[in-house]
Amino acid sequence: MKKRKNKIPKFLRSFRFIIVLCVILLGFVPVLILKNIMLNEYKMSLVNDRISKIKNITLVLENDINRVDYLSSKETKDIDSQVSQITGLYNCRILIIDSNLKILYDTYRADTGKVCIYTGVTECIRGEDYYRYSSKDKDIEVCEKVKKSDNSNGAILMSISTNDIDTIVTVANERINIIIIIVFVIVLLVAFLFALYSTKPFKKFEKSINNIKTGNFDVALDTRGYSELDSIEEAIEHLFQRMQVLDQSRDEFVSNVSHELKTPITSIKILADSLVASENVPEEMYREFMTDIVSEIDRENDIITDLLALVRMDKKTEKFVFESTNINDVIEVVLKRLRPIAAKKNIELIFESFRPVIAEVDQVKLSIVISNIVENAIKYNVMDGFVRVSLNADIKYFYIKVEDSGIGIPSEAQDRIFDRFYRVDKARSRETGGTGLGLAITESVVKLHKGEIKLHSKEGEGTTVNVRIPLNHVTD
Repeated sequence: MKKRKNKIPKFLRSFRFIIVLCVILLGFVPVLILKNIMLNEYKMSLVNDRISKIKNITLVLENDINRVDYLSSKETKDIDSQVSQITGLYNCRILIIDSNLKILYDTYRADTGKVCIYTGVTECIRGEDYYRYSSKDKDIEVCEKVKKSDNSNGAILMSISTNDIDTIVTVANERINIIIIIVFVIVLLVAFLFALYSTKPFKKFEKSINNIKTGNFDVALDTRGYSELDSIEEAIEHLFQRMQVLDQSRDEFVSNVSHELKTPITSIKILADSLVASENVPEEMYREFMTDIVSEIDRENDIITDLLALVRMDKKTEKFVFESTNINDVIEVVLKRLRPIAAKKNIELIFESFRPVIAEVDQVKLSIVISNIVENAIKYNVMDGFVRVSLNADIKYFYIKVEDSGIGIPSEAQDRIFDRFYRVDKARSRETGGTGLGLAITESVVKLHKGEIKLHSKEGEGTTVNVRIPLNHVTD
């Protein structure tokens, strides 16, 4: 099994790291966003309060200006004193402007007597409310209309710095940041401890796996902790059982290979020793012994050929030529070749085709599949029995079903019927011939066609083999 290369560093794939990362992303990112929103709202509330306060100041100043008729009489004593007091108290700049946009008073003394062409002032004199806050210039401007009965209106323009507001917000931001950092450290510590605790079951599970890696399959898996580990335990136990079966099958396979290869050689040696030890052997006996030796050599060759074919298919080095093939014709050719064998036991060989089927297959390999299945159905059948082969298809697959009236297969042997050299009845199998590899080769060929083979049997009633293969071959 190939191991996929993971380009992500190992520590980034750590369950503990993921937990901490989730705490940061799901916890602190929203907190930081919320903090900025709240600080901005807090700042704007301070600005609005400041604007309201300035409006109140300008209203009081407007009343005083109208009371002394400042715009007409130019009486400045009381107003100058009041404006100076407001300026000193709020550190602001106040401009008093008449209806001709002339600046009558400037607390900075810089623009007194000049004409004010500021858009906000003209809008205010026309009767529109005007105020402005600039975060860039860090100031607030409020313009209040001075109403007169003769319609010679003026305006009061008050500008005040917001540095104190920015300072308040900055201090609040720093304190909130300190609180967030403290909470962040505490939460990270808690998250890390939680991550350590939450990964303990995985560590125990890993320890169990490491113990099993030594080959001790009897060690119980420790999956206490999470329900998800129960599913993993079931999957791994199934895998271990499969490994044990495969390990047992491998040992049995090696033993069977040794036995199957040694049996013909032993027979040849016995026959040859008999000829050597005998004197004046009749020609008929000599010919019989030599015929038996050739038969055993052919049997040995068949076993080796089938073994090599299986090895090539296992390593996927066996060449398959997929081409559009008439499956009906392939089956008919195979059945025609097998009819003489069936006739010896008076077995009726039936072919039922529901429709013409054209599929992309390796014709030679598919012939081997059909031949092996049908030949087994004939060999392990009863006298005067039947073998029925049917062919059908849908839009994606074609289906071959082989039914027989034979002796059947015991239920305990059906799971291993496709194993190499596995024989249900070894004595009877040797009488019928074969290498014991036919069904193993059949299953390998079907799988290499991306197909599936299933067997259903009942002892004493017969066997049914179903093969499903795609109509169009898809390469990996």
